[in-house]
Amino acid sequence: MLICMIALAACRKSEGISTDKNARLSFSTDTVLFDTVFTAIGSTNKRIKIYNLQHKAINISNIQLAGGNTSNFSLIINGQSLNEKSNLKIDAGDSISIFIKVLINPNTQSLPFIVQDSILFSTNGNPQSVQLVAYGQNAVFVNEQLISTNTNWTSKLPYIIYKSVTVAPNTTLRIQAGTRVLFHNQAGMRIRGSLQVEGNADQQVLFAGDRMENFYAEEPGQWNGIHLYPSSQASSIQYAMIKNAIIGIRADSLSANGSPKLLLNNTALKNMSITAIAGYATRLHAFNNLFYNCGQYLFYGVGGGSYNLKQNTFAGYNYSFSRKTPAVYLSDTGPGLVLGNLKTELLNNIIWGTQTEELLIEQKGLGTAESTVKNNLIRTALQTHAGNGNLLNTDPMFGNSSRYEFSLAPASPAHKKGADLSNDPYFQLFLNKDFEGGLRTFPSTLGCFQ
Repeated sequence: MLICMIALAACRKSEGISTDKNARLSFSTDTVLFDTVFTAIGSTNKRIKIYNLQHKAINISNIQLAGGNTSNFSLIINGQSLNEKSNLKIDAGDSISIFIKVLINPNTQSLPFIVQDSILFSTNGNPQSVQLVAYGQNAVFVNEQLISTNTNWTSKLPYIIYKSVTVAPNTTLRIQAGTRVLFHNQAGMRIRGSLQVEGNADQQVLFAGDRMENFYAEEPGQWNGIHLYPSSQASSIQYAMIKNAIIGIRADSLSANGSPKLLLNNTALKNMSITAIAGYATRLHAFNNLFYNCGQYLFYGVGGGSYNLKQNTFAGYNYSFSRKTPAVYLSDTGPGLVLGNLKTELLNNIIWGTQTEELLIEQKGLGTAESTVKNNLIRTALQTHAGNGNLLNTDPMFGNSSRYEFSLAPASPAHKKGADLSNDPYFQLFLNKDFEGGLRTFPSTLGCFQ
């Protein structure tokens, strides 16, 4: 009789534990962010709660820290200091706590700027995880920040953007020469006000991903890029390096006051998985810039707009991608866009690459399309731009395109073929010097290098 009662009790206990493979745990947060910025070796603790919201008890077959004993994080599970535990039961409607400790030496340069790990859970074969994120090196950390007062960023420490940073309307973010702005995976910069990037020939401003390992140095698609929203106005980027994003710069709509939404000069844009520039019915001026190695386009402007492009080098060499689109594409329409008036002015550029058609300007609607294309070196299968001082299908003789070196050989046909821009409104500000800050003389060399 006693044996029967024990067996019955055991059976009831077993029935009280869920075996449902769809049973899931609930967490107080899906990401534990340690936002303490250390100035010396230190540690800090945080807690998460794990809830069982099921109608039966749950047996967690395994909890473990993914990084194990090599991690910068450590766990205390139900009062025990360990990084892995098996067969932990949580009754129906109950919860447990896990304490997470992180130990950081911010002066250890071998650490990434953002240190990550995760806690892995397995319940009835159902995997779940909680992400752990801490700051690994001395830097200014920006996590979903809204900048609503005029702000200056300096070169003293790098800025690490986690998720996003937004500049509010009627607000200016000014970034000084030599500053590094590094973005965590899929993070981006949203400009609803004004962005002023003030690099110089000796100290560029860097926009890139936050992974410092050699493998990621030239890896495309690591962050979302810089987005100029319709409310943004009068932004300027000079002497910068923008690399390894999905879209380097996206600009939406014309400026309200008729001035350029963006003035871009003496900047290198490279290794974008889609395009370096995406303009949507916008107004953009670009001088002395170098564009190369992007997945689809180097410069993409659709839905109309106004584009003033002078002394740029568009080098359509894409050893990371299999590109089939032109390096420079401009149109009065685009996917999901209404027709808009298109104005393009292309002078003294090099538009060259591996495709037979590297420049395409299309007018598909009945709006106005004003196009001035003079004194450029262009690879094209069309005769649309024959004459006007343009050199068609003449190899510019880059230094070494396979190593992304786009200065020109002494015998390049691009030397002394540029139109005189000394009367251009932007001559004294931008066009009197080349990409490297050297003085430009006329007739100039085509492209961004004098």
